Amino acid sequence: MPVRKNTLLEGPILRSLLTLAIPIVLANILQAGYQVIDAFWVGRLGGAAVAAVSVTFPVTFLMIALGAGLAIAGSTLIAQYVGAKNRDMVSHVAAQTLLMVVIISIILGAIGYAVTPALLHLMGVGPDVYPGALGFMRVSFIALIFNFTFFVFQAIMRGIGNATLPIYIVLGTVLLNFALDPIFIFGWGGIPAYGVMGAALATLGTQSIAAIIGIVILRLGKNGIYVRRRDFIPDFEYIKRAFFLGFPASIEQSARALGLTVMTFLITSFGTLTIAAYGVGSTVLQVIIIPAMGLSMAVSTLVGQNIGAGNVERAARIGRLGAQLSFGVLTGLGVVVFIFAPYFVGFFVPGDPAVIAAGAVFLRTMSLAWGFMGVQLALTGVLRASGNMVMTMVLTLVSQWVLQFPLAYVLSEHTPLGVWGLWWAFPISNVIIALITVGVYAKGDWKKKRLTGEEELLAGKVTEDILAEEGTR
Repeated sequence: MPVRKNTLLEGPILRSLLTLAIPIVLANILQAGYQVIDAFWVGRLGGAAVAAVSVTFPVTFLMIALGAGLAIAGSTLIAQYVGAKNRDMVSHVAAQTLLMVVIISIILGAIGYAVTPALLHLMGVGPDVYPGALGFMRVSFIALIFNFTFFVFQAIMRGIGNATLPIYIVLGTVLLNFALDPIFIFGWGGIPAYGVMGAALATLGTQSIAAIIGIVILRLGKNGIYVRRRDFIPDFEYIKRAFFLGFPASIEQSARALGLTVMTFLITSFGTLTIAAYGVGSTVLQVIIIPAMGLSMAVSTLVGQNIGAGNVERAARIGRLGAQLSFGVLTGLGVVVFIFAPYFVGFFVPGDPAVIAAGAVFLRTMSLAWGFMGVQLALTGVLRASGNMVMTMVLTLVSQWVLQFPLAYVLSEHTPLGVWGLWWAFPISNVIIALITVGVYAKGDWKKKRLTGEEELLAGKVTEDILAEEGTR
């Protein structure tokens, strides 16, 4: 297969960042379409059906976070090997990461399927919600293998610098999901009405298609990477190393999910109005964070490839520019939201002046500090690209559990601020953790770590295997 020129290792950094970030952001927006479409169609079944989907979300989100963390490890290694121009190890790492994640998804899916009834009882799900939640959650656990597989495929494409291809796959499957949801939920022709579980079945079908397409693309070798059959032979030394590299990233992603859940418990003590304001504000924040996460992933890929190529100083410039760009974009969005906060809240809850007023206070309190959140995410991408997964995990744990939640509790419960104390915890923690992350980045220890150097023996073993196979032909 001809070697492609890697344009991400030279030329204007801004162009390279935008070339990667824009497709990643678009893919993330489309990925969120699954939840929006399910919510749209399930909402036609009534409140109990909506509740059935809602109670399963924290559990499935936690499982997905674990898979996303392991995919990050593969993406980091691939980016560095791409930069080092070690194509054999790129293919080997891609296949072994897929193998590892598939095995883990089967284990987690089987355990989750078995404990779903006990889990729902533990959550106190009512009898009107239980049947729909049981079917939806169990099908979601079955779908983990396809979910995880496509996550890895996306991570591989990011690692080699081809972030555009997954957009077309996600777009096609999201449109297909929109068509299949009503068929499986309400029934059509010879297909029975599965109710709430039908939404999960439609998603299972479309995600399995996406996963299969991803594997076929990797095997065809026409998009910058060629995964051979021999690459799937289990390499337990690599799997062990990749698991311990990716596990901190999984903890990091899971900590974010759990942090939101714990914050919700604190907020519920302040009544329905505060819960509604937090719900709308959190929805806006989740939309705003999509471009920041896309830019962070783009920074991670570019830095990883340049570290692998030995261009450490260019990697440092990428980190600085990424942080500046992210600060500017999120600050600009924050100013817009600050000015038009009531209109943003009113879009979600029209006709409720009390919620609009309370939600606007929340948005205005936190929005002007969003730029600092962007800085933290961009520089975390640098640390992750160099293999410092433990440090990124620690920063996330500090942000969620040492700063945000304790501040929210102290300021709301033990100062005259009350509800305002909840809201002020967000900008304060964002600013502090951004400054800490800047300090860690500026110290420069991340420049000394290179994963491709740590795995020279593994690379040599793979090369020997390939040469041996060529010799037998």
